[in-house]
Amino acid sequence: MSEPSAGDGLLASIKGPRDVKRLKPEELPALAAEIRDLCVAAVAKSAGHLGPNLGVVELTIALHRVFDSPRDRILWDTGHQAYVHKMLTGRAGQFGTLRQEGGLSGYPSQAESEHDIIENSHASTALSYADGLAKAYTLRGERDRAVVAVIGDGALTGGMAWEALNNIAGSRDQDLPLVIVVNDNGRSYSPTIGGLASHLSALRTTQRYEDMLEFVRDNLTKVPLVGNPVYDTLHGIKKGVKDIFAPQAMFEDLGLKYIGPIDGHNTEFVEAALTKAKGFRRPVIVHVITRKGHGYSPAENHDEDCFHSPNVFDPATGREVPKPYGWTNVFSDEIVRLAKDREDIVAITAAMLHPVGLADFAEAYPDRIYDVGIAEQHALTSAAGLALGGLHPVVALYATFLNRAFDQLLMDVALHRLPVTVTLDRSGVTGDDGPSHNGMWDLSILQVIPHLRVAVPRDADRLRELLAEAVEVKDGPTVVRYPKGPAGEAIEAVGKLGEMDVLLAGDPDVLIVAVGPMAAICLEAATLLDAHGISATVVDPRWVKPLDEALVLAATAHKLVVVVEDNGRVGAVGDAVARLLRDADVDVPVRTYGIPQRFLDHAKRPKILNEIGLTPQALARQITEAVAKRSTPLENHPTR
Repeated sequence: MSEPSAGDGLLASIKGPRDVKRLKPEELPALAAEIRDLCVAAVAKSAGHLGPNLGVVELTIALHRVFDSPRDRILWDTGHQAYVHKMLTGRAGQFGTLRQEGGLSGYPSQAESEHDIIENSHASTALSYADGLAKAYTLRGERDRAVVAVIGDGALTGGMAWEALNNIAGSRDQDLPLVIVVNDNGRSYSPTIGGLASHLSALRTTQRYEDMLEFVRDNLTKVPLVGNPVYDTLHGIKKGVKDIFAPQAMFEDLGLKYIGPIDGHNTEFVEAALTKAKGFRRPVIVHVITRKGHGYSPAENHDEDCFHSPNVFDPATGREVPKPYGWTNVFSDEIVRLAKDREDIVAITAAMLHPVGLADFAEAYPDRIYDVGIAEQHALTSAAGLALGGLHPVVALYATFLNRAFDQLLMDVALHRLPVTVTLDRSGVTGDDGPSHNGMWDLSILQVIPHLRVAVPRDADRLRELLAEAVEVKDGPTVVRYPKGPAGEAIEAVGKLGEMDVLLAGDPDVLIVAVGPMAAICLEAATLLDAHGISATVVDPRWVKPLDEALVLAATAHKLVVVVEDNGRVGAVGDAVARLLRDADVDVPVRTYGIPQRFLDHAKRPKILNEIGLTPQALARQITEAVAKRSTPLENHPTR
């Protein structure tokens, strides 16, 4: 496959938004075609978010022709639909490096460009940013600056977006330079569900309403004496007329000026609507209808998610390179098997049916699956209600998205000791998707929740075992977390220590507590340590919260305890082990090796693990140095 590049066409001449403005309207279709070609070529090579970006090409061109970025601030929600924005702000020539180490991020990045304002790629946040930013400019007297929030691809199913809309509509200063572009493609990953989706679908039927009103105005106002009063009357019942075409003009009910719906693949129409919106000195919504995957037939015809986030694929055919059987597949198979014998098991997804592995469950048990949209908070509290009703909900999330539902897990689930199981896919270092998608926070925030049990499987067999154990728990919530990618080879235990698995039994030098998928790395490190005359015992706790009390006795038999985990070091399993030993008056030193408490740049997982010292070689070296500092107890240890 050739290296994706901007070529020598119109796109190659775009060094920033000013160049987009200089183009003639008749040149824009050619520019859009070049952008789509580059999108397809780049994502085919590096994977990433294709469908959402193909759907916003004309919209993004229009945005940069109407507004003056970066003085006017364009905020993207979700950030994965900002590839076209990157191209039009001078980065088309770098698209061959998309999602590669040192190359372009798959999301907006302040380090890349002054045109990228916010880079948190968790959905439903842009309206709150926009509310505060617009208010700041108003208070500072900078009323010539517009703030534009582009929200769509399912992000309006998130409750935070509606909290923001409520505050924007109720602002005491309606002279607020804020344009909200609703990119309505009817989808997040899969087709967007819920009452809002139904309402937006109904609003699409009002496309001719504005044209009708313009016709009535242009004709009736020409009639002397009668025309203007009749027009005013008709305009006064505008909401009623719209209610004939749609159930209700919801946005106008909120007090927000509404323009649309607009054909989002017609740059002329979108430009006209945005120009009109820019002229209002109050919050206004521009409702744009787009098609996810537009302009690339394999994406348009992809029923699952319109190539939302495909693996590497052949750009000529759209045929993806098959992904290896991995952790998500193991969960998918096992939850279906468990539900066959347990009619009380129900599943919840937050708009990610396929990515978290619940598609097969939905096919097997269509009445026992709930897609709540991008609403993790609601997912957890709804799960609490299901549990109160005698069912056992399994809520499947990406680990990074658990952060948003912490309070609900704490106060709505754990406080009531409800049997809810949360599975956390993509835990630990995920790599290419960058800092917001690494699942490196959950083992820390989960430590503070009472009545909660947390399991971390080391391989596919243990995922099956621990998921089965989790759904049997009846007196409180459980969490099972696992990483992205292939599950790897099974690692069998050589013994038991309480309920923990002993993976390697050694002489009393170092006790290595290997958390979940770190087990294989720890076993390799133990082999390297042995070559340096340091014997290690390696155990897998399986359940890391609460910790097995047998760990206390095991620690007393060793001179150093080492905890290795694929999570931030602060407050996670390592700290829990140290606290357990302190509480038991065991003074054996504890060393924790995990992810440093910082936001990690995007790169492949092995590269990041090497950088942060979570490789067998790095661990063996660090453990050897730790042992050397305690050389007195080991000075007579024989060399092997």
